[in-house]
Amino acid sequence: MIINKINKANKFINENVYKLNNEYRLNYHLMGEYGWINDPNGFIEYKGRYHLFYQHYPYESVWGPMHWGHSISDDLIKWSYASIALAPDTEFDKDGCFSGTSIEKDGKLYLIYTGHVYTGDNKSKDYKQTQGIAYSEYGFIFKKYDKNPVVDAEKLPEGASKKDFRDPKVFEANGIYYMVLGSNDNNNNGQAILYKSNDLIDWEFVNILAKSDGTLGTGWECPDLFKLNEKDVFIVSPQYMKSQGDNYNNIHSTVYMIGNLKLKEGKFEFRDYNPIDFGFDFYAPQTTIDHKGRRLIVAWMDMWESEMPMQARGDNWAGAMTLPRELLLKDNKLYFKPVVEIENYRRNETVLENIKVKNEQKLDITGDSYEIQVIFRAESSTEFGIKLRTNKSYETILSYNTKDKLFKFNRDNSGIGPKGERKTKVELINDELKLRIFVDKCSVEVFINEGEKVMTGRIYPSKDAVNIKVFSEGESNIVSLKKWDIV
Repeated sequence: MIINKINKANKFINENVYKLNNEYRLNYHLMGEYGWINDPNGFIEYKGRYHLFYQHYPYESVWGPMHWGHSISDDLIKWSYASIALAPDTEFDKDGCFSGTSIEKDGKLYLIYTGHVYTGDNKSKDYKQTQGIAYSEYGFIFKKYDKNPVVDAEKLPEGASKKDFRDPKVFEANGIYYMVLGSNDNNNNGQAILYKSNDLIDWEFVNILAKSDGTLGTGWECPDLFKLNEKDVFIVSPQYMKSQGDNYNNIHSTVYMIGNLKLKEGKFEFRDYNPIDFGFDFYAPQTTIDHKGRRLIVAWMDMWESEMPMQARGDNWAGAMTLPRELLLKDNKLYFKPVVEIENYRRNETVLENIKVKNEQKLDITGDSYEIQVIFRAESSTEFGIKLRTNKSYETILSYNTKDKLFKFNRDNSGIGPKGERKTKVELINDELKLRIFVDKCSVEVFINEGEKVMTGRIYPSKDAVNIKVFSEGESNIVSLKKWDIV
């Protein structure tokens, strides 16, 4: 049964991949080979290579019974597709192999994930979730533990939802394995639950690790817990979190907290929380640490309940991952840096310097897949910025207002697909704004002031929207602008 369902999915992909419409397929971001993908799962460096699994429905470009897709990379940029790793083919996961993690133990690669089963006709309400494991000798073909699940509703604390507990993240500390699960308290407050085990099989409830104070969404998904520079960091994706001024204006959000982990008591203490990404399309991130000691993070570069034009167009794919980023800790805040490996894919460098900008002007550079590094000096301007993927009809605008100190990402005229604007407070440094911008066919990721803040969003302009413009109300100066094609 297990091999049959996986073989069926692999065979379907191989026979149908020619049907893909490649117009918006990205050049240097990971997508599924065919069909739908969402959350990254099981992100790990194993036996010298990076493995990234993901929620996957291989048969259509819509969410369906979840499989685990699997890709492998030597450098985090170029990925090759491996066989489907998990399919919903046993009693405990027959309606979906939901999100989870991976960990190496005794040389084997273990996947720990949520099994989803419908218990009635109303699929939005009638279901149960439990946690199971699968393992592999070499990281390619996985065998499910024959006594799954290893954590079920009987091991939940009083008051916790008996059906919404999922997305395990497992780590080892002092010879003990710990599992963090996303959950809610049955009263519209998200929370995370902690378990421990000596062998990945027998799990014991420890405590409710952390809980919303009423402002952090109705349920928590995809928790992640780790140390960075000896600080304890907790990441989680709250569902239906209410907006707070310019922050948390997407349907679902992702936050980080820097606090104090009391592992024996099973408590994570924190005072405040912050957005990870201030744009439109960033959800369910997962981190790992590699042999270089880097804490790496990648997320789903889409958003639930947001329009995905490829579906209506019949492109036969939907979903992609963000560019992998390195996490850095400065002044008790997280900073985000694109992985250095992306620089190996730069081609056709263009360098511009000391450009006075007043009104709008088109630059003599074009493209649809590139990196730009630009330093603006505000001078006498009230607003300045850059317009990407432009033609007579379309433009994606990144701008800075010097009066209200707001950086804005506007995609109202970015093409087909979702519209809107996101904005965040940014302080100039010595009257300068530094941007590092990655454009890839239908995505924009902008790293502001050395990664102090990041904004991510999807755009869908026409093929001929390849121009780049700069603009300024009042006079500003481009100290330097470097542009590379990314191939």
